[in-house]
Amino acid sequence: MLVAALLLPWVAGGGVLARNLASTSSGLSMQLGELTGNTRVLAADGSLITEFYTDNRTPVTGDQIAEVMKQAQVDIEDARFYEHNGLDVQGTIRALARNVAAGSVEQGGSTLTQQLVKQTLLQTADTDEERQAATEESVGRKVREARLALALEQQYSKDDILTQYLNTVYFGQGAYGVQAAAQRYFGVDARDLSLTQAATLAGLVQSPANDDPITHPDAARTRRDEVLTRMHQLGHVSDQQLADATAAPIEVVGRQPPNGCIDATVGGYFCAYLYDHLTGALGLTQDQIADGGLTIRTTLRPDMQVAGDQAVLRALPMGDPLAGIYTAVEPGTGHVLAMSTNRRYGCAEPDCESVVLNTAYGQGSGSTYKVFTAAAALDRGYHADFTLTTSNPYVSRVYRDGDGPYVVRAFAAADQPTLTMEEALYRSSNTYFVALEDELGSVEGPVRMAERMGMHFTASSADQIIAGNRGSFTLGAEATSPLDLASAYSTLAAAGTQCDPTPVTQVLDRTGEPLTGGDGRPVDTGVTCRPDAVPRAVATTLAQMMRKDVEPGYEGQTGTAAFVPGHQIAGKTGTAQDAFSIAFGGFTPQYSASVMVFNPKQNQDVGQSSSTAARIWHDAMEPVLSGRPTVPFPPADPVLAGSTTPAGPPAGP
Repeated sequence: MLVAALLLPWVAGGGVLARNLASTSSGLSMQLGELTGNTRVLAADGSLITEFYTDNRTPVTGDQIAEVMKQAQVDIEDARFYEHNGLDVQGTIRALARNVAAGSVEQGGSTLTQQLVKQTLLQTADTDEERQAATEESVGRKVREARLALALEQQYSKDDILTQYLNTVYFGQGAYGVQAAAQRYFGVDARDLSLTQAATLAGLVQSPANDDPITHPDAARTRRDEVLTRMHQLGHVSDQQLADATAAPIEVVGRQPPNGCIDATVGGYFCAYLYDHLTGALGLTQDQIADGGLTIRTTLRPDMQVAGDQAVLRALPMGDPLAGIYTAVEPGTGHVLAMSTNRRYGCAEPDCESVVLNTAYGQGSGSTYKVFTAAAALDRGYHADFTLTTSNPYVSRVYRDGDGPYVVRAFAAADQPTLTMEEALYRSSNTYFVALEDELGSVEGPVRMAERMGMHFTASSADQIIAGNRGSFTLGAEATSPLDLASAYSTLAAAGTQCDPTPVTQVLDRTGEPLTGGDGRPVDTGVTCRPDAVPRAVATTLAQMMRKDVEPGYEGQTGTAAFVPGHQIAGKTGTAQDAFSIAFGGFTPQYSASVMVFNPKQNQDVGQSSSTAARIWHDAMEPVLSGRPTVPFPPADPVLAGSTTPAGPPAGP
């Protein structure tokens, strides 16, 4: 009675206070900005790879929120929500009286609209000063919030305000907004929340940490039952519903959504490569990615990624000092289909790696570079059966090694004095291909051909390699990116069309429309291809030549471990100097993939033949190709495939 008497003047003057605040709010406005949600990264089949977000939020419309959720939130936080105009003076006084009588805070006095104002100001604050102003305990802040709440109610409908509130408030466990909370705690959408689930979430808003059903289940249940009791008192829950709901346990079955590449459900290294592409080639900012609510559609094939992962791990255990690196692209589009490594992305354990080895320029890839010399020779008019007789060792007439001539040896099945270009390719003859470089007179042709096919060089630029006239180029001594190798071979698979690798097909904004850049144009995610980067005759002839390294039946071939019965496969093995790496590049008309095996931390003799890399390629591609019809390569050019006489005079001494 004493408290009520003390409060009587405030209650009597409540209408005057509200009118005064309303009059001072004239001309004041506050916009309910469009809330952005998590950026979602999708694989080619539409499945989720990961999400990027600062605050885990997925905004939903009013009709995507269960009515019982709306009712529960209103009943426990602001029962007069549909009656007041943003400032509930009676409710504030009633809460004050209850709190004074109890000697503690048992009931809040702010309306949902006032709470929304506070949350909006806090979550949109850009500076420490703005954040402090949004949270300081002062009369000035309360008056400002009240004025903004009144202005908000003049601009928006009650349903708009309630929907924005439910999309804005924090529900604990990193979940902002009701959709994220419904998923986090119960694994359902906000529209499918049950009475008990809605009451649990509604009770969380006041104290998300203390009433967390995961860490404090007893407190959460007590708070949930308070919400249910309040709903019953207001006539929104029947006696039977109350009894059933309060008797039910809280069953938490949801999960935290993935955040970033370290949490990727598949293709962690692909995800990291994608992120670099978004911020580099496409010019997106980190804030756009984390807080833009984008949808990023990628080129990743989950089936190929999983097959690649399994193939690599079958050959090399997770975290082995030797890294097995499998990289696949699509000829004719440049779409990156899979990136596998026997490492986990981004974590701190010994079997983890943060460097995307699929794009790193580590070791050389050995004799896979003989393909570039063969392509350059075919481009100059030499034919597949161009024959050379070489000594073993072979002493170059053109290239130098220090103060003396460049000298190479042929090994095993390649130790044949007389070979055609085709035979030398599938036998992998060092002596033949250095002699072929001699015929070309300079390393420029093979280097420029490699560039045209999609190779890049970082340890030394192409110009430096040419200026040094390095005869070792054809033996693959240059540091090589596995992605570059797969991409270059895809140019042959596409009959000479070179396409730059890309991991993304579309970037959509929060409304589902193509994201636009600063110039107002959609961000360009299209493929960049160069038809006839390599003459079609050269590409088709070389592909047919390379089939003989993989498809059984040719003495001395080195890549048979990659063969998948029933399919046409072209490829080339490689072993770098001192066996610091082994490699295989292989392709069909539909897919191109490379495999490299080396120690990324230090030079180490791999201790295995290049057939190991070919076996990894086979194990990765067999699940993809098996049971599917054969896709044939185009036929070789009849001129380039069938004459020993060069179309033009060979260069060189």
